[in-house]
Amino acid sequence: MTTETVDATATADPARPGRRGGGGSGGGGGVTAFWRYWTASTVSRLGDQVTTVALPLIAVVTLHASAFEVGLITGAAYLAWLVIGLPAGVLVQRLPLRGTQVAMDLVRAAAVASIPLAAALGVLGLPQLVVVALLVGFASVLFDVGNSTFLPTVVPKEQLTARNSLVSGSIAATDLAGPSLGGVLVQLVGGAASMLLDSASYVVSAALLGSLPQAGQPAARPSGGAGMREQIREGWRFVARHPVIRPCVADATAVNFVCGGLMTLTPVFLVHTLDAPAAAVGALMATGGLGSLLGAAATPRLVSRFGGGPSLRRAAAVSTVFALLLPLAGSGWGTLVFALGNAGFSAGVVVTSIVTRTHRQTHTLPELLSRVMATVRFVSWGAIPVGALAAGAAAAAWGPRTALLLVAIVSVASPAILLASPVRRMRELA
Repeated sequence: MTTETVDATATADPARPGRRGGGGSGGGGGVTAFWRYWTASTVSRLGDQVTTVALPLIAVVTLHASAFEVGLITGAAYLAWLVIGLPAGVLVQRLPLRGTQVAMDLVRAAAVASIPLAAALGVLGLPQLVVVALLVGFASVLFDVGNSTFLPTVVPKEQLTARNSLVSGSIAATDLAGPSLGGVLVQLVGGAASMLLDSASYVVSAALLGSLPQAGQPAARPSGGAGMREQIREGWRFVARHPVIRPCVADATAVNFVCGGLMTLTPVFLVHTLDAPAAAVGALMATGGLGSLLGAAATPRLVSRFGGGPSLRRAAAVSTVFALLLPLAGSGWGTLVFALGNAGFSAGVVVTSIVTRTHRQTHTLPELLSRVMATVRFVSWGAIPVGALAAGAAAAAWGPRTALLLVAIVSVASPAILLASPVRRMRELA
């Protein structure tokens, strides 16, 4: 689970960003459009989570990849945020959103389907897994940046926390079911064949999105016909100068460095150190989805009772405490320690993500929102491949358990950043 991974799509009409009103709360046609869109997102997300388990298991079990090589695959999946993360915010405002989403779904479907095809032909290798991860990553950047701008255009400001929690809960449910399903599929039919489910999920998503009407007016162009470079600068300056968004982005960057490390180390640690079978690996990774679901459900109550600032600080501290449990896990019943740590860490990360994302959506001008979201993700998600590669190198040098301990220690940076910022004095993130 990473901060900024939960996109605000499930309560929004698939109109272009910048359009007020929206089908999700309108008449019957708008409600139908919303449910098609929600179904597309949910089906696609479930396939993603199967691949979250299947892809590293293909590398570890089938191709006998090292921890560093698994880190290369993880890093490749998120490298796109460093390459096109900033321009993506401008592109989203210029491209037809529905057509772009359909195209990106089809690109991802074709890339993922190439894995079982190559396996059947006996030519599957690590370089192909890296290339597939790159292609899926680049397509996902444009898809995800567009999704993150929908919710505030159709939901009143006072409902954003509850709606973001609802969306996070829906996604957390797929995060819970997907890895378990992926582990079972890998055990039954093999890793490469299980990738067909993810490919099919993208095709279903594309078909559902393609059936939606081309609704809404084009989004307003950013200030005065400015070029892409100046538009990117505007989003960057807003984030860099904002007294709350800036430290929250720094916090998200620290958390995502840890998440990148966990993505690399978890399959290696569970398979090589704890001798867990594929089905158990899927179940243990799914505990992150359970924690996310609980965190999403608790967030509105936490914010209502304690305020956004205290909820954010406490969530950061909780995620750090649970992260430190991960390297203490053992074989057999000792894997429950890993499950507890993974669930608690994910719960804290989701609360942090919901609170900070809601703040950005309510304190950013609509014409800047896609660029602000892209800037935040460029910085924070850019830490994921760095964390993945660093964790892989640490595991190669000192072993998976020691590397996991070092990654958990780095998580202390998250609450430290918040306590050193103006957020430490705030009840509400005004």
